[in-house]
Amino acid sequence: MTGEHSLFNVYQPRPLILIISGPSAVGKDAVLNGLKQRRDLPLYFVVTATTRERREGEREGVDYFFVSNETFKKMIEHDELIEHALVYGENKGVPKAQINQALHSGKDVVLRVDVQGTMAIKSLFPNTVTVFLLPENEPTWLRHFTRRNSETEDALQVRIQTARDELKRVHEFDYMVVNAEGKLDETIATIEAILRAEHHRVHPK
Repeated sequence: MTGEHSLFNVYQPRPLILIISGPSAVGKDAVLNGLKQRRDLPLYFVVTATTRERREGEREGVDYFFVSNETFKKMIEHDELIEHALVYGENKGVPKAQINQALHSGKDVVLRVDVQGTMAIKSLFPNTVTVFLLPENEPTWLRHFTRRNSETEDALQVRIQTARDELKRVHEFDYMVVNAEGKLDETIATIEAILRAEHHRVHPK
């Protein structure tokens, strides 16, 4: 009876760390905001720090922590970031305090991390589940770059080339999900299904 009883206690799902990543203009923010609207999965959303300017509609402490280059440098010096990287000329990093709070929440932890930082976090937390968002096709994807109208042509071309290089790293991720135009709900449903499946692994990562 003891063996049988212990078998029924095997299923004790542990919180997962989920990284949403992918190239620029693929819709990471839209996917993250969509996940925040879902109430059927307990999720903790980690807010990253960045030195880039705040865009219209973005909220401090919700979308990002917007900090100066000087403040970001001090965060690095004081070992306050779990990882950081220079992305498109701006610094981005994940505060350790955010991760610590998240891991103690008992919820699945969701991070939006650029491709450069994903593997750094996964090396520290091997059970991290990584999802790479892909654009539906190149013409639709490239249109998203020009909609912002917030950078010079040269800067835009650098961003596009960097994004193309990031696309080549999809094989480093656990899952790839196409974020098709007008099908955000399908993208979010797929990510939710990934989380549910990961919780049912016989041998957790």
